[in-house]
Amino acid sequence: MNVLATLFPRGMRRRWWMFRPIDALVALWTGPARRRGLLVVRMDGIGDMVMFRRALEHYPAAFGVERDDITVLGCNSWKSLAGEVFQGFRVVTIDEHAFEKKWLYRLKIALWVRRQGFATAVCDMFMRKTLTADSLVWMSRAPSRIVCTPFITDRTRAEYGWYLAKATRVIDTGPYPTHEGLRHFTFLEAVSGRPHPPEVPAIPWRDQAPRLPAGGAYVAMNFGSNEPGRRWPFEQFLALARRCLAAGFRVVFVGGPQEAFAKPMVAALDHPGVVDSIAATSVPELIDILKHAACVFSNDTGPGHLALGVGAPTVLIAGGGHFGCFVPYPETIRPPRSVFLNHEMDCYHCLWRCPKRPTPQHAFPCVADVTVDAAWAAVSCCTATKS
Repeated sequence: MNVLATLFPRGMRRRWWMFRPIDALVALWTGPARRRGLLVVRMDGIGDMVMFRRALEHYPAAFGVERDDITVLGCNSWKSLAGEVFQGFRVVTIDEHAFEKKWLYRLKIALWVRRQGFATAVCDMFMRKTLTADSLVWMSRAPSRIVCTPFITDRTRAEYGWYLAKATRVIDTGPYPTHEGLRHFTFLEAVSGRPHPPEVPAIPWRDQAPRLPAGGAYVAMNFGSNEPGRRWPFEQFLALARRCLAAGFRVVFVGGPQEAFAKPMVAALDHPGVVDSIAATSVPELIDILKHAACVFSNDTGPGHLALGVGAPTVLIAGGGHFGCFVPYPETIRPPRSVFLNHEMDCYHCLWRCPKRPTPQHAFPCVADVTVDAAWAAVSCCTATKS
């Protein structure tokens, strides 16, 4: 009965069954006889990568391996940063969306992972997907497979149960909504058996002048997000920009091609202190801009966490969807000169399933209702304390 339950488990999604032949091929594929090295699965975004990076520094000692024997398997979204941020580690990045949807791409990556012959595979992501992170740990077929207890719902319980049963060790890093920055060090303590006090998230980065026109101090504004609901309304960004300009700061608008819609409105500010770098910088160049800003004002998205990671004075808007899991940072690991703004509501922890906005393109009320006055007060505080 147990064998049948393993081969034909109940409650799995159609896509899980679609990929079962790949699982069979990987299981039958002969891997290297000699096992070595550590695989660290990080199927997450830029912000999550920032919060994890300090913990990774302790992995060689915790797992008893050399730095160059650790392979970080990450996402293409931060591929361009790997050389600078992960010096000394081996970094391989993949298209996590293709891995979860495309049969041939998934097979290619699965066989690559299997052929590496890792001795240990780990994943300490609390918010993760079974068909990406958990699958990759299992596909490694490493003798030691260590994961943390994930965020489980009724919909995902069956799949998580199947993969967790395949792990050799499952570590509980705390109840929801424990902050990710704390979870990483709880995981380290469990693995190493030694105390690992949590550290302020930070990433190593070059000290290179940003590619901007010459001028005075500036406030960088990151108004984009891959979820429309988490975007503070752009007209409020413009109102805040006017206050910054009136106070003598330049304002640098940053964003990718998807934020190009804002270029005419930025131009309409018609002020010599406005710098439009939307869709005009690479991610490394963006970080240079963030690092040298008098203040960064951002939605809860990757660039905001990058700003915190490189030590820039940062104001970040925190919505209530999973308040406390990623933002705001708890006081024990809050970067200096950082402010988290939120508008508290009784519907916090909705997991972004918000029924209170008119359309899916509108901002969540817990984001939109942060006032321009509160934003300006936070920016003034950050710029006044910049050393």
